[in-house]
Amino acid sequence: MNSQPAWDGLASAFRGEQLKPTLILAIAPVLMLAWKYYADPSYLAQALPDAWVLWGDRAASGAVYSFVAAFLVLGLVPALLVRLVFREPLAHYGVQLGNRFRTVRATVLLCPAFVLAGYVASTDPSIRACYPLNPGAGKSPEMFAAHALAYLMFYLGWEFHFRGFLQFGLRERLGDANALLVQVLASGLLHIGRPASETFLSLLAGALWGIIAFRTRSLLAGLAQHYSLGISLDWFLVGSFGSSGG
Repeated sequence: MNSQPAWDGLASAFRGEQLKPTLILAIAPVLMLAWKYYADPSYLAQALPDAWVLWGDRAASGAVYSFVAAFLVLGLVPALLVRLVFREPLAHYGVQLGNRFRTVRATVLLCPAFVLAGYVASTDPSIRACYPLNPGAGKSPEMFAAHALAYLMFYLGWEFHFRGFLQFGLRERLGDANALLVQVLASGLLHIGRPASETFLSLLAGALWGIIAFRTRSLLAGLAQHYSLGISLDWFLVGSFGSSGG
């Protein structure tokens, strides 16, 4: 049996218009797994050299470094690929204001809903057992402020990776619907290990933020909503400062 046609078909994935989607689909899972396994907060808390420990708190340090790693691994590395290999502007991947009216409208209308969702989620025992990812977030207002800033870096990396790099990067070859479904699949799978309610709802949220990204031509509204959900959840969990939440 002649395997040459099959080999030619595989090789064509690395030529011409196929090269970009091939690289995106090959590189994205490697970055996702690298962050999942080697930048997990608990893993980093144990692996950090003593000199890298912040505030004398290994658990809090592991979470902060995990958030920064998400920005670098999930966000910066794909962004460099876009600029240096694909030779494309980041605006084509949603790093822009886009349609200003739609962006502002989606942000103003939906951010309060996600703050409410954060409050509802904070009453779920399975969620309370997992969050906040930074157990030191509730120690003081200053610690929560540092947590909020580092957490924003996590969401910047996350949104660019899934709604930007994957979704916008694949739409030309796969079409809008399939590009959206690929990023929903990928982001949903990265939630495995979290409570089932969060993992299943992440599929709906990923689809919503993907649609909003297409409608606004920007990641900004989805980023604001996702961050509103995450940081409000942590705020409701830590309650009064002086406790670590949970």
